[in-house]
Amino acid sequence: MIIVTANAHPYLAETLQQRGFEVLYAPEITYEQLSQVIEKATGIVVTTRIKIDKAIIDKAPQLKWIGRLGSGLELIDLDYAKEKNILCISTPEGNRNAVAEHALGLLLNLMNHISKSQAEIRHNSWLREENRGTELSGKTVGIIGYGNAGAAFAKLLSVFEVTVLACDKYKFDFGAGAIKEANFDQVCRYADIISFHVPLTGETKYMADESFFDALRQRPYIINTSRGKVVKTQSLIYALQQDMIRGAALDVLENEKIHNLDSKEQEQFLFLTNQPNVIVTPHIAGYSNEAFYKMSKILLEKLGVLGVI
Repeated sequence: MIIVTANAHPYLAETLQQRGFEVLYAPEITYEQLSQVIEKATGIVVTTRIKIDKAIIDKAPQLKWIGRLGSGLELIDLDYAKEKNILCISTPEGNRNAVAEHALGLLLNLMNHISKSQAEIRHNSWLREENRGTELSGKTVGIIGYGNAGAAFAKLLSVFEVTVLACDKYKFDFGAGAIKEANFDQVCRYADIISFHVPLTGETKYMADESFFDALRQRPYIINTSRGKVVKTQSLIYALQQDMIRGAALDVLENEKIHNLDSKEQEQFLFLTNQPNVIVTPHIAGYSNEAFYKMSKILLEKLGVLGVI
């Protein structure tokens, strides 16, 4: 049996069933419910909703693989899965272009005051001078994390004749043309825009903290389409209040359950959503119609190549 714990394109379940697998499609399943039915599972499909920890794995003696729709495996106990010979597969190729396009849209929106001026017009305010835009062409863009999404973002940026400072401590010798390999300090010093495309790990949690914002020199725009806890919310608010950055676009938040925020989180959320130079979207960067299909297709392809299905 294969358990699909996330909202997935029908192509996934249909293809698995055609190949003779029993599929339990349960996109609303809870951790507790999963623990009760996982005993017979040979495969499980996840996103960012349910943690696959040691306790869950111990209840799944037949489990051969865990497939992640999208990128980021932080909710899976990878070490324990490896110990149990369970394959863990992600599909960042499926939504990398969607993330890149969304990041570009957020950036152009910020630089040209699109959402801000639209909100003003709804209140019968027609302000041209106050909404004079800034062109992206000729700017220096820092990309933190040069994996699938980071590289896809750089590809889209190429038509704007920007310089890309790509920072990835695990990649080397990938720079070419306008794409320059850079370290973290160089990005902080020279970038007019900084976009985060990293997984959430012990190294990247709160990567953008107060010391990061203090190190900035160009008053950059900040884009985060990776994980909410990569950017420390209170530090971002500090940077906005001190005019250390020109604006921020966030597709992810530290706590995305906005109806279940504590008092401090509620205060932070209200501050961010009331700033004219801040855009917040509901974790939809990698959620395009095309990506919805491609993530399932690529997962099936990888499972087939590995001989698991």
